[in-house]
Amino acid sequence: MKAFILSSFLLLFCLKSQAQSKITLKGFVKDKGQQAIVGANLVFISDTNSYTAVSDEAGEYAIKLPVGFYTIDISFIGFVMQNLNNDLQINTSLNFILEKESSSLKEVVILSNSKKMLSISSGNSLTFIPEKLTSVPSIMGVPDIIKLLQLTPGVQNSGDANGYLYVRGSDPGHNLMLYAATPVYGMAHLLGVFPFYNADHVQEVQFDKSNSNARNGGRLSATVAVSPTNKIPTDFLVKGSLGLLASQATIAIPINTKMGLYLSGRKTYIDEIIAPLFDSSEKNKNSDTKDLKYSFGDGNLTFIAAISKKHLFTVDAFVSVDVLGIADSNLALNANLKWSNMAVSPTWKYQFSKGAVMTNSVYFTQYENNLSMEQASAQLNISSYVKDFGFSSAVKYTINNILFETGLQYSTYELQPQKIDVSNLSASTIKQQPIINKANNLAIYTAAKPQLSNKWFAELGLRINYYSSNQGKTTYLRAEPRLLLNYIPHQNSSFFASYTRQNQYLNLITTSSVGIPTDFWIATSDGIPAQSSNEFSVGYNQKIKKQFDFSLNTFYRTMNNLIEYPYGVTQFNEITTFKNDVLVGKGESYGLEWMLKKDSGKFKGWLSYTLSWSNRQFDQINDGERYFAKYDRRHNLAIVGTYDLNLKWNFGITQIYSSGNRFTTPTSWYFINNNPVKEYGKYNNAQMPNYIRTDLSVNYYFIKTRDKESALNFSVFNTFNIENPIYTVLNVAIDEDKQKIEVTPERKTLYSILPSISWRFKF
Repeated sequence: MKAFILSSFLLLFCLKSQAQSKITLKGFVKDKGQQAIVGANLVFISDTNSYTAVSDEAGEYAIKLPVGFYTIDISFIGFVMQNLNNDLQINTSLNFILEKESSSLKEVVILSNSKKMLSISSGNSLTFIPEKLTSVPSIMGVPDIIKLLQLTPGVQNSGDANGYLYVRGSDPGHNLMLYAATPVYGMAHLLGVFPFYNADHVQEVQFDKSNSNARNGGRLSATVAVSPTNKIPTDFLVKGSLGLLASQATIAIPINTKMGLYLSGRKTYIDEIIAPLFDSSEKNKNSDTKDLKYSFGDGNLTFIAAISKKHLFTVDAFVSVDVLGIADSNLALNANLKWSNMAVSPTWKYQFSKGAVMTNSVYFTQYENNLSMEQASAQLNISSYVKDFGFSSAVKYTINNILFETGLQYSTYELQPQKIDVSNLSASTIKQQPIINKANNLAIYTAAKPQLSNKWFAELGLRINYYSSNQGKTTYLRAEPRLLLNYIPHQNSSFFASYTRQNQYLNLITTSSVGIPTDFWIATSDGIPAQSSNEFSVGYNQKIKKQFDFSLNTFYRTMNNLIEYPYGVTQFNEITTFKNDVLVGKGESYGLEWMLKKDSGKFKGWLSYTLSWSNRQFDQINDGERYFAKYDRRHNLAIVGTYDLNLKWNFGITQIYSSGNRFTTPTSWYFINNNPVKEYGKYNNAQMPNYIRTDLSVNYYFIKTRDKESALNFSVFNTFNIENPIYTVLNVAIDEDKQKIEVTPERKTLYSILPSISWRFKF
């Protein structure tokens, strides 16, 4: 009996000890204004293991830990990292208040390890805050979001006359471009010369090369999510820049303690400043910018209202208009091209409980372009547009410390691919009836982020799409699984593997090799199939001596039902249809990416390199054999560096090297019946010269505090005046006896060296 009592006592003691061997720790992470910080990382490091938690939509976290002594790191992009030690023995609450980096003293900001120019996630994504990259050279002296992304691994350099993104061997229309969670279909100002987004109005940019989040869909490649500022302004603030090429301003207006408004605007005056320089420059005789008239303007609006502690209402709006005019009296040519974007999205967030938040939003977005051309008595008008109206509802919640997100999205589309009017051409008139595509897409998705063990983490997602067009005659019901596995052996290194399945129903048709905005969108319908892709990726991240971050990724992507339109800007045929004209094929891309990044000290920056292959196969092209894609650029190297000399001066440099893009050129010329005939070899059988460009910038600060700034920016684009051609024209000379053909290639450039000066201000 005594033995039984003793053994029972020992058993109860062991069970009690085991029950007390783990404790529950919970709390919140907020800023000094008591605003919840969503997605803050909390790392608990013991002698043997490390544990990770992430704050939810309410800024709260909860985690179960073995009892013991821990070092705790709390971090979030844009805030100073906290580090503390604590002996955790019982269930308790720990709350953390993070301080913004911009509110620190200048000396602290320079030396802080947490001020990251780019934040790389364990996967295929990265995040950056444009405000932190003002030292990186750009034409306007302000961060250019698209060009910054082109300096990261996996993104092909698109050249001087193109504002598109080519990610991991994909086409430009394969990327989902979001502004305030609203799709944007037109993506460039003047061939990518000027920044498309006003960085002063942007709080954060998230770039996912594999589109691994089930929330995002409808594209085969990457997602670029640009988030406007979402903090209610507490003080009246004006910031912006004045420059030789363009100017911009952003105003923050606090209405009351619960409401605020942000207004931004930009305008260029390139006609008055740059065009005369090009016209008078003898060295730019090969430039196509003579007789160029160009202007653009855009505006942003963000309204924020905290109706109560549980209700947040925001309205984001974006509008842009570009006008390009070309006149040539010698050719009796007068052409005008206009393109514009408009997007508006009201959003309502409601917090059900501490761990559950619902977000509802409605959006409308439209992109349109119109080309009017008159030469002698002939007139041509081509126009296209895409309209997208949508609704989304999503709920983020936590079950057993696992973060979930479930949502529904619905979109209805109206597209006019091309409306063509031609008059006085060979005494005939062509008035093409506009083709209007209407389609609908319904998607439901769910995603979860479970912690499988102390060292294994996962991101699981499933997205189901139902697409309908052509009055229900064309339908697709498809599932898109997403999987990301992370293995974190210790806090300084991690491994990942991912798989993503994606489908695309709206297709961008590019009609020019230089990114002129006559490109148009068509919807999947009869004869135009839905595109699909599968991507596999593995990678490794390593932190080196608290100053350097190294990442190495490999990827393999297959693409099916790719679309090609081989007729350039337009095909003058009254009976033609896109069903008969478009070509359908497949593609493949694979490569290796690595990046070395330094975020602390006076010298900061990164080095990125991509080795990749991208090919296409269409039955009607290249005799059905595989060929290199246009932007199959084998090597892409980018170096970015900034140096803070002192409190007044800092410097920036970017160095870009990439292989030339592909194009098709005749392999031989000969005569048949006294007529010159050219013969082609394989498709995309030639390559442009290697692209090399060096950009420099210098910033001198008259004033730089938390609330005030006055700085002069000097930038030089293409500092060493290297001619990077955008396309090649073959000039053919035939002797009088028609016995000899002389072909001289003429490489056309957009611009060479381009200096600029601007004044940045904030008060």
